[in-house]
Amino acid sequence: MILDDYVRKLDEQGKLTTIRKAVSKNLEIAGVLKAMEPKPVFFTDVKECDTKVVGNLFCTKEQIAEYFGIGVKDIIPTLANAIENRSSPEKTKRASCQEIVEKKVDLDKLPILVHNRIERGPYISSSVVVSSDPEFGQNLDFHRAMQIDKDRMVTRVVRGRHFHKFLERNGEVDVAYCIGNTPEVLIAAATSVEIGVDELEIANALGPINVARAKTVDLMIPADCEFVLEGRVFWEERVDEGPFVDTTETADIVRQEPVFEVRKITHRKNAIWQALLPGRLEHKILMGMPREPTVFRKIAERGVEVLDVHITPGGTSWLHVAVKIRKKSDDDGMRAIEGAFEGHRSAKHVWIYDEDIDLYDEQSREWAMATRFQGHLGMLVKDREPGSSLDPSAEPGTKLTTKIGFDATKPTVAKGKNFERVEFPEIDLSEYFDY
Repeated sequence: MILDDYVRKLDEQGKLTTIRKAVSKNLEIAGVLKAMEPKPVFFTDVKECDTKVVGNLFCTKEQIAEYFGIGVKDIIPTLANAIENRSSPEKTKRASCQEIVEKKVDLDKLPILVHNRIERGPYISSSVVVSSDPEFGQNLDFHRAMQIDKDRMVTRVVRGRHFHKFLERNGEVDVAYCIGNTPEVLIAAATSVEIGVDELEIANALGPINVARAKTVDLMIPADCEFVLEGRVFWEERVDEGPFVDTTETADIVRQEPVFEVRKITHRKNAIWQALLPGRLEHKILMGMPREPTVFRKIAERGVEVLDVHITPGGTSWLHVAVKIRKKSDDDGMRAIEGAFEGHRSAKHVWIYDEDIDLYDEQSREWAMATRFQGHLGMLVKDREPGSSLDPSAEPGTKLTTKIGFDATKPTVAKGKNFERVEFPEIDLSEYFDY
């Protein structure tokens, strides 16, 4: 499915808000999206250009599950299956993202948004970046990029990521920044897999996609995305990038980052620009949720029966992990903590709960901590380990942090009071009142 088809489907179902008033790409569109989230919003008249804009498409797990036609509880098995059973996409020479090939690169003609007043320039925040290395092949990842000229941007490259390794090894890397993707590609790009895995194969396992060769670089790209910015990133050529709002909702620092020289722009006829609010719901769900299958797998590998994993919104959808297990031995909780930290190395705090706890209900999780947790028995402290560069409280320059795991499960054999929550009978109120 192309993004345009999905937008039409949402409109037909009454799930899309359309703004026909002329709006600006500078702060105004972002302000409307923030006020409306998680409701999808479609902007038909952008003051600075002729391109329509859509945002808030995938702010919740429910929206993503509905896209795939599954339940929320089926998301982790679906993603895990796609990671384990990758398949090659079909190649096409008639890519919809190449219906229009612009003769001249002019980024000013695109609705690249200024999201808030801390940004020093317009930012692309929803781009899936395709890059390649002679040894490892293709890689997909998310990289924000700030416009600095009509044909140049500066792009954030996180140390340790595969793209960072490609740049360090080669100095210059051809890239394709693909904007306007459906969840097959968005989620695949956000997964954490071994270097050398082409995430487009994960995308194809989630739902059949087509790929095409880019016009000016030797890369295979999602054929049905809306826009493609082709060019080259230069490791040694650097300018200031930032500040920018991270998933923590705090401002990232200004760094010297590599320059992205845009050499070709292609797009669909009547293409739609996909906006993504930094630090808000859609950013968080697309960043954190694809890590859940990896956590699930690593815990299961330790012999623990894991039932569900939730990288929680309150933990910025990145730093906090809640896990539900079916406990069979008293050390299952600690083993699950270790597995969770192995599966998501950026995690700062991990909680393990029993199968009767609702991971998506904060009161349920807090109740388990209050009634089933004892610090001297159920807390694992991992002092000064590398954590996440997104954590403002981590040691500057090193990412070193203290990680803590909390085993909030009940003992297999209760001593003293019972740990079960007493349930009241379920009744049909219509038998007692006239409505």
